[in-house]
Amino acid sequence: MKVLVINGPNLNMLGKREKSIYGEMTLETINEMLVQKADGKALVEFFQSNHEGDIVGMIHRTDADGIILNAGAYTHTSIAIRDALLAVSKPVIEVHLSNVFAREEFRHKSYISDIAKGVISGFGAMSYVFALEYFMEQDS
Repeated sequence: MKVLVINGPNLNMLGKREKSIYGEMTLETINEMLVQKADGKALVEFFQSNHEGDIVGMIHRTDADGIILNAGAYTHTSIAIRDALLAVSKPVIEVHLSNVFAREEFRHKSYISDIAKGVISGFGAMSYVFALEYFMEQDS
């Protein structure tokens, strides 16, 4: 099983930005956690971009069996990312570090949730781990 983890804008700043919301863990540390969790049972690839078109292009190119997506702010704005996910017909799990429903009203709308296999929100780095566990369970 191959899983692609895509992180959108500003997630490269984890560990530096708004620590009261996102914590002190860096994106690199989260990625390392996922590699350890996969433990050779799944191949995990990582991609981060602050540019919507780069994310769309990666979705188009991937040969992964599933996608874990934290689209960041694009969750609430990007029809292009939604359409790319529909075009490739791969299962996607939407993840968020924070509980988006306990935050600003504009974060309550997602262009991805209704086409995702599921949404995991509010568990910090464990949101990613739970998503990976789901994909690994499906493969066993």
